[in-house]
Amino acid sequence: MSLIFDKKFKLESSDKFDEYMKALGVGMMTRKLGNTVSPVVELTKSDDGKLVLSSNSTFKNSSIAFKLNEEFDEETPDGRKVKSLIVQDGNKLVHTQKCDKHNDTTIVREFEPEQLKMVLTVDDITCTRIYKPVQ
Repeated sequence: MSLIFDKKFKLESSDKFDEYMKALGVGMMTRKLGNTVSPVVELTKSDDGKLVLSSNSTFKNSSIAFKLNEEFDEETPDGRKVKSLIVQDGNKLVHTQKCDKHNDTTIVREFEPEQLKMVLTVDDITCTRIYKPVQ
């Protein structure tokens, strides 16, 4: 199966997201806001051949443009500056974030026609977020 482009997925369920953000040093107010929003995620291709992963919500919009297998600088929605690498494994994007101030983070996004499953890991904390297609 390949990646799913130009389809929007809205957050439906989230498990251990607060614990995940706390382990990254995200402040209480930002965590509270982050736990109340249901972002819409979309993967598209840009004209210059990069992939663009966007996440939009009432709290914050973010977008990263990248080429597979090429390290890039990223500022995360919570303000961390990280070195990121995204590789494709079938219908999954495996996103590794390295940071001097925090432990490394891995985000696996599994694209399926009926859902996008995100598994976020830092230290011994694993957060699972399920997104469903927006009609």
